[in-house]
Amino acid sequence: MESKVFQHIHPYEPFLFPEATKLIVGTLPPPRFTTGELKKEDVDFCYGSCNGMLWPILDRIFDLGLKYETTAEAIAQREQFLLKHRIGVCDIVQSAERTKIDASDLGMQNVELRDLIGYLQQYQNIDTLLFTGGNSKNGPEYFFRKQLKEHNIKLDVVSDEVPRIHQFKLPVTSSQVVGYRIVKTVSLTAPSGAANRAVGSLQAYKDLKDINPNFSTFDFRVIQYREFFK
Repeated sequence: MESKVFQHIHPYEPFLFPEATKLIVGTLPPPRFTTGELKKEDVDFCYGSCNGMLWPILDRIFDLGLKYETTAEAIAQREQFLLKHRIGVCDIVQSAERTKIDASDLGMQNVELRDLIGYLQQYQNIDTLLFTGGNSKNGPEYFFRKQLKEHNIKLDVVSDEVPRIHQFKLPVTSSQVVGYRIVKTVSLTAPSGAANRAVGSLQAYKDLKDINPNFSTFDFRVIQYREFFK
């Protein structure tokens, strides 16, 4: 008997606006956001899973006093933050198929991508992409590299230490200008529990843990993210 295929469709349009200078890029929220079966502590918005750490990390960095609940107020808090700090959100996956209904990137099949290059050409103030994960298979950076390759755009290394930083030249063509602009990419440690083991293996984390035994993988992300979101 064949297992039923789940159509995992992204429930949110990209959160983009002309003033945005940074763009958060992930893959897909958990399947329950597609089916609408949210938990009480979920927020019906990008990265709103109660199991995810992105908003708690930003809450700690910016002292936002966010609500973690399925309410319009919780959504509005997050939208206002993004607009104020000129941060957009555009996950790179539009849809995927799954035989096992979970949130793993590796489980995605027949993936349909969003045209991230097209969005970057449309929103010309964006100078930094913040990937919520590295270059592992089916991660946001992995898919973006595929798109760059299709456009014959080279990704150059800026820093090979975690979080890895790259940059590329995006062609710019308008009636006034023909040239390119430089866009930086930062591959942040994923804001999910699945990445805790990877954090625990980093020497930088071990060193900080030696100094303070109470130091956590969450604390490590806060330090890492602060540099790129502030």
